[in-house]
Amino acid sequence: MVKKLLVLLALMAWAAPALAGGVTPEDFKARTTQNLVNLCAASPDDPLYNQAANFCQGYLVGAFHYYHAISMGEKGEKLVCIPKNSGITRDKAVKMFVDWAQANPKYMQELPVEAEFRFLIETWPCK
Repeated sequence: MVKKLLVLLALMAWAAPALAGGVTPEDFKARTTQNLVNLCAASPDDPLYNQAANFCQGYLVGAFHYYHAISMGEKGEKLVCIPKNSGITRDKAVKMFVDWAQANPKYMQELPVEAEFRFLIETWPCK
């Protein structure tokens, strides 16, 4: 009986991350905002945490750098104006994005880049 209980407990511990809704390989396809939020909100206990955190930051920063490059041109239009001395770190911005996305579930099935820029424009609009 004790042996069966130990086996059951071991199986539960092994399956817990999957049951808790951890990061999945599908999330790395980043087809939806929900996929990106899953990556950005990954628990440090998740076996794919490092990959998820790196993908999340790379996606968000890459999209922002592209926007920044095209908005600086002659016909560029500035949509996002983050104050120079805002003190916002990359980690803080990621957390803010995740919090915003979770508070706006209607955008979870959109392309992640669309939700990212909804968040940025709403948070730091140009006046």
